[in-house]
Amino acid sequence: MEVRGGRTDSAVLVPLFTDASGRLHAVFTRRRDDLKRHAGEISFPGGRRDPGEGLIDTALREAHEEVGLRPELVDVVAQLPTLGTVVGQFNITPFVGITDGRPVVTADSREVDRVFDVALAELLDPAVYHEERWSWGLDGTDRAMQFYDLADETIWGATARILTGFLARIVDVDVTGDWGDWTRA
Repeated sequence: MEVRGGRTDSAVLVPLFTDASGRLHAVFTRRRDDLKRHAGEISFPGGRRDPGEGLIDTALREAHEEVGLRPELVDVVAQLPTLGTVVGQFNITPFVGITDGRPVVTADSREVDRVFDVALAELLDPAVYHEERWSWGLDGTDRAMQFYDLADETIWGATARILTGFLARIVDVDVTGDWGDWTRA
């Protein structure tokens, strides 16, 4: 998807850690059900950029505010390409950060219902991933929508697009390119 002006800049952190058995995990949040925007959805910690703030600082600040992840405990190792959202008109810049072991996190009850992690091996299981075709926009353009169906949650929307692009980069799998080829940028 082409990123255009007049949109709200935001950033998310894709927090990663290795568990005791050596499996890599990603940390997610489940947003509260009573929020005005994205209620009950699964997301990476993140949000709008404050005036004068760099995007990496936004991602780290939001992760600290939403889940209590202290910025000094995160080693930011990558910036993924910015993607635009259809519904909220956001430009989201994801940053990948690694922590030394499972991070101590606490959900901010004003925004987050719960914080959880998922092993990347589970996310790469073909039984977890599926794709649907949805019509979007004024022209009704048909686009791929990715879904990760976990035991108790479903990851979809912008979070699934970020996750799919990230996983495609680290395991070199093909992904649908009809949102623009941002996954390979």
